Amino acid sequence: MSAKEQYELQSESQENPGSATSRATEESSAPEAIVAGDYRALIDLDRRYVYVSDAFCKLVGYTREELIGTRYDDLSAPGTNDLRTVFNLFCQLEYMHGLWMLLARGGNRILVRYESWLRPDLLIEAHMQLVPAGS
Repeated sequence: MSAKEQYELQSESQENPGSATSRATEESSAPEAIVAGDYRALIDLDRRYVYVSDAFCKLVGYTREELIGTRYDDLSAPGTNDLRTVFNLFCQLEYMHGLWMLLARGGNRILVRYESWLRPDLLIEAHMQLVPAGS
């Protein structure tokens, strides 16, 4: 089943909370241990952060509590990322990599190289590396 089909199923299950898909999503296991210094995030199919590593929090200047539940759209620098196109393409491919411009607290722009994929529990796992200035 493609990510797009899974996304549509999940959307339907949110409208019908008693469905099996909804229960399976709610019962997903917690993320495994994180490697220190790894900029990492788990995002649901509604594009909301469900987990962020300590290093990612420090990079963008927000606490975990501030980030969990917010959309990654909110940390994307305006006018630099075509969010709708990228997300629709990701739903078709279930894997992507490239460059992304983040917007940190205070308005600083941070360029990261990312790799993301759809996990079996319908969470998007993203790993990022900072792209040094002048690269």
